[in-house]
Amino acid sequence: MNPRLLMATPALLAALLLAVPCRAATARVPATAPGATLDSLLAIAREQHPELRTMQHEAEAATQRLDAAGTLPDPMFGIELRDVTNAASNGDFSLSPARVGSTRYRVGQTFPPWGQRRAQRTAAQAGADEAAHRVDSTWADLALRIKTAHARWQQVHATLEQTREIVALTERLEALAQTRYASGLAPQQDVIRAQVERTAIATEIAMLEAERGALSARLNGLVARPADAPLAAPQAEPALPPAAPSDPATLRERMLARNPQLAAEDARIRAAEGNREVARSRRYPELTIGVAPMQMRNRIDEWELMLEISIPLQRGRQRAEEREAQALLAAAQARKDSAANELLAQLGEQWAALAAAHHIESLTRTRLLPQASLTLQAALAGYETGQVDFATVLDALRQNRQAQLKLIDTRTEARIRAAEIERLLGERP
Repeated sequence: MNPRLLMATPALLAALLLAVPCRAATARVPATAPGATLDSLLAIAREQHPELRTMQHEAEAATQRLDAAGTLPDPMFGIELRDVTNAASNGDFSLSPARVGSTRYRVGQTFPPWGQRRAQRTAAQAGADEAAHRVDSTWADLALRIKTAHARWQQVHATLEQTREIVALTERLEALAQTRYASGLAPQQDVIRAQVERTAIATEIAMLEAERGALSARLNGLVARPADAPLAAPQAEPALPPAAPSDPATLRERMLARNPQLAAEDARIRAAEGNREVARSRRYPELTIGVAPMQMRNRIDEWELMLEISIPLQRGRQRAEEREAQALLAAAQARKDSAANELLAQLGEQWAALAAAHHIESLTRTRLLPQASLTLQAALAGYETGQVDFATVLDALRQNRQAQLKLIDTRTEARIRAAEIERLLGERP
């Protein structure tokens, strides 16, 4: 073994493993472009996303209906002209109240059955509450999609950075193979295999660049920006989200109490209960009270007081309406039970996945990655001394890269699972 080459081994290993420049060719983006942080994207989406604005306008419309709910119907006014031909007085035809036989004016007000107006207000309030909870649910779903896309945005940038470091490492590894080949210590095949490996990684970089472009378009779409609008590269990788509480019962209670979808179903049940009471109130008659002054020529001659009561004789129709309202109430209750069961299953799934992601991340960071790095160092040192072949070095290099990618992917998975749990728990971003 050449003594000079042997003495250069520590410096060469340090250059291969530590002095790896990042040669990412980042495009110029405006300093105000969003994307560097998740909050910057959420703020834009909350302000201008059309789907969210649609739900907000619908909630406002439901709120405005409260003013009309449970109000009395409009009063009725009527006028009756008697003897318009003036036959009794041998006069001429006339439509003037002062020039006919007599004129009867009538003003009446109808009062719904007892309890109907209160039930209508209850149903309208529940409808407004449901619309408000639908806004929260829509925002939670939209925020989850943005969080997931931004986590992928961070993942692809971290993967690109790591892959470019591997490219630089393979270039130096190729230089080492050429040096050994020139010294007659390695076959030419080692140089060729290093070049093939570098080309394969360059292909992966091209695929990652394409994926980054697709994610940029997706993020822009989620925040209602043009697909080709510039996005800033994400900031340094944020801390891993904390693990979910170890007590699943605590999470279930929080979800059942705060999930906006379940809150909307509760409001729908209250609305159905109000509509059922409205249907039941139709068993009782409506009351109409009216007054009618009588005009004879130019003076009011007499007054009449009227009282009218509707007769609810159509019992078959009333019972059908009540059965319909009861069925709709039962359907709303069943819909809530179904939604709760589905959401509880999702919560259990996401909780288990987040716990697994934390465990895998810890194993990868504390054991797998250090072991892979030591294996790569040992392989490089062995190749330098001729104790291992080039295939062993490539295998160690790939294992080290897979460990680094595993760490990036696991952290991304943990962030996505944590975002899912936040949505289920109804926690506002």
